[in-house]
Amino acid sequence: MKTGIIIPCYNEEKRLNQDAFVKFIKENPEYHLCFVNDGSTDDTASVLKAMRNQAPLDITIIDIKKNMGKATAVRAGARYLYTKDDIAYLGFMDADLSTDFKDFKDLVKTLKSNNNLSVVFGSRNSGVTGVERNLVRGLFSKVIKIFILFILGLPILDTQCGAKVFTKSIVPVVYGEAFISRWLFDVEIFLRLKAFFGKQKVMNIIREQALMRWVHVDDSKLGLKESLVIPARLFHIWTRYNFVNRLKQARVPTIINGVSLLEPQVVTLSA
Repeated sequence: MKTGIIIPCYNEEKRLNQDAFVKFIKENPEYHLCFVNDGSTDDTASVLKAMRNQAPLDITIIDIKKNMGKATAVRAGARYLYTKDDIAYLGFMDADLSTDFKDFKDLVKTLKSNNNLSVVFGSRNSGVTGVERNLVRGLFSKVIKIFILFILGLPILDTQCGAKVFTKSIVPVVYGEAFISRWLFDVEIFLRLKAFFGKQKVMNIIREQALMRWVHVDDSKLGLKESLVIPARLFHIWTRYNFVNRLKQARVPTIINGVSLLEPQVVTLSA
């Protein structure tokens, strides 16, 4: 059984390390790479196809015609991989490889080694060495972390790390419904897990694991304007999950008939 890795891509033509991805998948047949082209306006699609041509059985491309944000891209990849019989675990990582393959494989190893775990995610805030980060960005992230801790009510150090892995069985809980945020969907992931399992049990099925290396790559797709409204976006998420969702009858999201749930009006598998 394989582990599927979702790599959301938006205008990554110049940043994608093609050689690194191709080398990884050729040396690790127990993995499958699922690139999601999120409405890129540059030549990202051609770059992805060039990589797939080198490993056609181990690389999938999902093409979203209009840019919808990272949340939609990751969800589309997860819902596709959920339909694949040879996939037992799945996760996502950033296209810029800010988290490297070694750390990602360590997350998968931890998940596989403990049957009680459903989610393992990387942490850049666990006192590890070798973490490179812009100072201003780091200070801003600490402020946002306070908001997130308040919203979640869970002892999680780093919700926003772009490396997370899941058991396949947890996909309906996490990805069954569309996220309300384009970029802060990681917070929603934990809120959904907390709502489904309960505050006490959820900490037994998730694990935060320190990364050995993490590098912030310049040319972030999250611009200054988007960054400044993050507190307001977080407040919206908190309101939605703590008040609006309580008015709805609790239910478990379901996924049926595989590919038909990939929202075909915006998502297609690239030929």
